[in-house]
Amino acid sequence: MTTRRVPPISRRRLIGAGCLLACTALAGVAQPAPADDLLGEVRLHVAGHDDTLPDLAVDNDLGYGEVLAANPDIDPWLIPSGTVIVLPGAHLLPRAPRRGIVINLGDQRLYFFRGATVRSFPIGIAVEERDMRLGTTRIQRKQENPTWYPPPSVREESPWLPDRVAPGPDNPLGSRALYLEWPRVLIHGTNRPYGVGRRVSHGCIRLYEPDIEQLYRDAPVGLPVTFVFEPVKLGWSSGVLYLEIHPTLDQIDALENNEAVDRDEPADLRELVLAAAGSAADRLEWDTVALAARRRSGLPVAIVR
Repeated sequence: MTTRRVPPISRRRLIGAGCLLACTALAGVAQPAPADDLLGEVRLHVAGHDDTLPDLAVDNDLGYGEVLAANPDIDPWLIPSGTVIVLPGAHLLPRAPRRGIVINLGDQRLYFFRGATVRSFPIGIAVEERDMRLGTTRIQRKQENPTWYPPPSVREESPWLPDRVAPGPDNPLGSRALYLEWPRVLIHGTNRPYGVGRRVSHGCIRLYEPDIEQLYRDAPVGLPVTFVFEPVKLGWSSGVLYLEIHPTLDQIDALENNEAVDRDEPADLRELVLAAAGSAADRLEWDTVALAARRRSGLPVAIVR
């Protein structure tokens, strides 16, 4: 399958284009590690009569939250046939060392740097912010068909659970697990794919089964794993500065519950943009920056002339 990059553009321009971009790359397909900061592509999908946003997320290796943020005015379950759906497959790399695994809780994605390639996978993250750890650890061991031992916090919520859950369809760890040096923090598959891209765990990182199979195969024991929280990302590609702003965790919850979303501007946004722009600051399009801040669509948007 040939990989190509389509420059990300705003949702209004995407829908106004009235066209369907070919599905040329999935997020998990290895791509050359870029010298610039942009990875993947934005694609469009014309909805059929049975399409839902959760199904489109699973089918296109995207997280549900990012699909919801890119299509905020669309009912996730009742999509009129012919509706143009934005598939947000383009991402700016987070500000972190480009080595090993980088997990950005702010955009709910995992970035895997291996040699001259980088892959990105959607993830499910912790329900509670207190369970979201930041910093760097390492893969301590790997296990196929892991046994799940429900921790005390889970057993308090679900006292009917057994002391151990054997491998199989009822095991929430899925078919493979990477155990980190941090206690009780795993990167694993899942028996509930519709939880990927959502806040569903007690601190672990969940991936779709095909994605954990790739990661399990290629990520060695001892590989560094860095956790960051960056809902606002900036980066350069082909001489153009892009801005990518994701909803806060509370805003995603509101979108999922079909509630009003308070779209306040991220703190220190102006300072972050100016620092990233450097000598190109006089070419910044501040109206576009403001629009991206209000929308928080998670789509990279060009912000320099």
